[in-house]
Amino acid sequence: MDYSTDKRVVMTLDAGGTNFVFEAVQAGREIIEPISIPATGETLEIVLNKIIQGFNEVKSKLNVNPAAISFSFPGPAEYELGIIGNLENLPTFRGGVALGPMLEEKFNIPVFINNDGDLFAYGEAIAGLLPDINHRIKDSKSPKIYQNLLGVTFGTGYGGGIVSRGQLFMGDNSAQGEINRMRNKLHANASVEENVSIRGVRRIYCRDAGIDASVCPEPREIFEIGMGIREGHKQAAITAFHRLAAVAGDSIANAITLIDGLVVIGGGLAGAYPLFLQRLVDEMNTNFTTMVGTSVDRMEIKAFNLENEAEFKRFYEGDTREIKVPFSNRRIQYDPMKRIGVGISRLGTSKAVSIGAYAFALNKLDG
Repeated sequence: MDYSTDKRVVMTLDAGGTNFVFEAVQAGREIIEPISIPATGETLEIVLNKIIQGFNEVKSKLNVNPAAISFSFPGPAEYELGIIGNLENLPTFRGGVALGPMLEEKFNIPVFINNDGDLFAYGEAIAGLLPDINHRIKDSKSPKIYQNLLGVTFGTGYGGGIVSRGQLFMGDNSAQGEINRMRNKLHANASVEENVSIRGVRRIYCRDAGIDASVCPEPREIFEIGMGIREGHKQAAITAFHRLAAVAGDSIANAITLIDGLVVIGGGLAGAYPLFLQRLVDEMNTNFTTMVGTSVDRMEIKAFNLENEAEFKRFYEGDTREIKVPFSNRRIQYDPMKRIGVGISRLGTSKAVSIGAYAFALNKLDG
């Protein structure tokens, strides 16, 4: 399906712990100005009424009836049933809240809910990094085309989603893509999220800079310090993002070994990629050592930094050759270089989530 020409309208929501941001999407584009409502509320009833209010405001701005509601919401949840579990950032959600069924009754249209990491990956697969890279390499001599994508987000937490050949991968317990639950390379009893997160970057910077957490800069400032454009402890800033890179690269290498596709990075920390992306890719390409002391590639595939022109050139060129078909005069192209690329969101995280939610709804509506 070409979502860019579909005339159906889907109402969407980006649900954070601070704000609920409501939008409407048609033909893969946002068609109204976002409506933001504070997510706080002393009771569940207050918070639910804010969600209903937001969608009512969106609907009032449309000149056609929406086909569905589709949005991201924090987990744990049973997304296919529309039930939200116990949430840390929205503490009024406890014991299982049937949010999807409630909205279906209020608006009399289908409602689809998913994790933001999954919808981010879906948006980037449909209109972001995946089609961008395929477009950029279509004129190369290589017969390669990429159809699988791992999307990860670096921000308040560490999220993930998987898209394979146009379909968003869904687990049996709404727990797919939970890359944050992988083991931390640097701290064996901790999860990767302890380093691959805003709190992780700030913790390392404060520790190495010798300052109290109460006066620790925000990640954007730490990035600027590391780039030398703001005063501060430059080496501590670099170390904070290099630690993120080592832990994230290790976890992504583990995940992509099972997926074999491109990797796209989004989230609030993605803009700091000049300080971490090459280190992350280098970590993915490290070697294992066998029990007899020989070296073996960490992955069967080689990862390339798609934001580095020299690396992209090598990724683009590959190792294409012609081989002869046995017992025939025919020759075919063959590229034996197994490779993937790691790049930064082409859409921006919020827009990717919105487009992902839109496409997910239309895919569900069309069966």
